[in-house]
Amino acid sequence: MTSTGGNPGGGSSATGGRVATGGSSSAGTGAGGTSPTGGNYVDGGATARGGATGTGGKGDAGLAGAVAGGSGSGGSGGGAGGSTGSVTCPSGAKPTDATKNLTVDSIARKYILHVPSAYTGTTAVPLVLDFHPIGGSASAWRTSSPYPAVIDKEGVISAFPDGLTGPSGQAWNVIGCCVSKVNGADVDDVAFAKAIIADIEKVACIDPKHIYAVGFSMGGGMSNWLACKAADVFAASGPASFDLTQQNETGCTPARPITVIEWRGKTDNVVPYAGGHSTFVTGMPLDFLGAVGTFQKWASLDGCTGNPSAADSSGCQTYSQCGGTPSVQVTLCTDANGGHEAANAGIVWPMLKKYALP
Repeated sequence: MTSTGGNPGGGSSATGGRVATGGSSSAGTGAGGTSPTGGNYVDGGATARGGATGTGGKGDAGLAGAVAGGSGSGGSGGGAGGSTGSVTCPSGAKPTDATKNLTVDSIARKYILHVPSAYTGTTAVPLVLDFHPIGGSASAWRTSSPYPAVIDKEGVISAFPDGLTGPSGQAWNVIGCCVSKVNGADVDDVAFAKAIIADIEKVACIDPKHIYAVGFSMGGGMSNWLACKAADVFAASGPASFDLTQQNETGCTPARPITVIEWRGKTDNVVPYAGGHSTFVTGMPLDFLGAVGTFQKWASLDGCTGNPSAADSSGCQTYSQCGGTPSVQVTLCTDANGGHEAANAGIVWPMLKKYALP
């Protein structure tokens, strides 16, 4: 079956109302470890932007349910669209939600496949890989991520990968942190992400030019790292509450200019907005570039010129004169009153989905 999709651009998004920040605020009910400032473990109590918050279940390192809701739950108008060309859909390409198992570099891995009811199997759709925070899990993040409430209505398929264990629980290898070696070797989570895509393409009608990486906290770090190391696979990246680091910036060598939409809370006490040294993960210290430092680093990597725009009503400022054919953008969205929090998917997704692999 061959499907020709439409324009991947959508309509305008609504900006949701103010919500409580994550971490030591009352937005989350999960118990967890201890933050560097002595409050509740911040990857529990993550709060999605836009509308009413949810309290979520306890467990999974206290990852309290971050939900998207209210008026900020997504853009109106056109959906994420399909392919910009022709895509041959697999026969009977109508999978259902399932936990899937893979072996990557002789290591057993798993992820959760989420197929929304709006997906038909007859038209190629985007795929979003959505990465959980440190100490979390695929199952917890599947119910906590702000993205499904926004992208499900467009028929976009999601995958929620499961990280391997490190000193602070399940996490991702972003170089320097935060996963233990397996059989004496570093874990290759970039290869894992690519294997997930290949696995889903066998059973679902995925538009290979519209594959995106998003995530919160350590998951945001992984989506940043995929922009660095897999820009030939991912159309754009949407990291929330995590920076590039001194440990991995020299290895950040994207194969092409790639759009990055960064979401940060100004009062984040786990990954400080200003950056700096962190010993949050025992034995794996990190030195964060900071929100602005990461913004400027991506602008440099993408060959952006000129100055970024002034912040708009959502706190987003953008380098729009960047490299690539077509050109890409680098955006920093700052929640002035936000802490360690998930992105407002209703703001970030309409920007991400405009971009396709060349």
